[in-house]
Amino acid sequence: MIIRRFPAGAWIAALVCAVFVFVGVFGSWLAPKDPNFQNLLTRLLPPFSPGHPLGTDALGRDVLSRLIAGAQVPLIVSMTAVPLSILIGVAVGLISGYVGGAVDAILMRLTDAWLAFPFILLAIAFVAVLGPGIENLIIALVASHWAIYVRLVRGQVLSLREREFVTSARMLGVSDVRIAVQHILPAVWPSVIIVATLEVGVVIVTEASLSFLGLGVSAAQPTWGAMLSEGRAYISSAWWLATLPGIVISIVVLAINYLGNILRDLLDPRSSVAMVA
Repeated sequence: MIIRRFPAGAWIAALVCAVFVFVGVFGSWLAPKDPNFQNLLTRLLPPFSPGHPLGTDALGRDVLSRLIAGAQVPLIVSMTAVPLSILIGVAVGLISGYVGGAVDAILMRLTDAWLAFPFILLAIAFVAVLGPGIENLIIALVASHWAIYVRLVRGQVLSLREREFVTSARMLGVSDVRIAVQHILPAVWPSVIIVATLEVGVVIVTEASLSFLGLGVSAAQPTWGAMLSEGRAYISSAWWLATLPGIVISIVVLAINYLGNILRDLLDPRSSVAMVA
């Protein structure tokens, strides 16, 4: 077996993701100042100003503190919406692929119709109907992303349900539910995990987009998307207001996507390369 070490970029990406999770969990204690404290006397200070390493915004709020506090919403949303999407999508895909027939036809037509709409438009529609708030934001993101896993799982189940180990279990009298859950589902999980890792980045970008449009959480909660929206009016005079949250979003999403690619190589059963530390 060929042994290959993880590339250096993987460790950097893992460190970025670890920092993102740590800041998202402990941001309220890590922020050097109150992210919502306003002081018009210190408005639009540039980076490296005394007491404000990354400057201040149009209301005099500390940009560094708001960036730290803004990590909480994308972390909560992505770590909640993705597992819920997996739960719904895997269940529907497993039933559709294993049962087949009319059930498969109905579920797949529903899934195809759902996938015909762009994710962001579905999320905007749900948030517009449900209203702002982190719970409604999670519901909107789950509603716009569950169908991805249906397609993935259904395709894998169709290729697995006629395999020898499934046929043998069926001949031994094992129930269909047990075959689907104990024999087929474990073989599907690696692909689901890979897609879910990549979907975390998609969910973070979608949440930032909704916050940018004013359809995210309440204005009292700092978010990176809302900071982008607030900073666009000052892009020519206070570049840091929009540039810094944009850089943070890009770095986090790129790190997550890079780890997703590494995970794909690691879990791909067709690969003859084992990646070790």
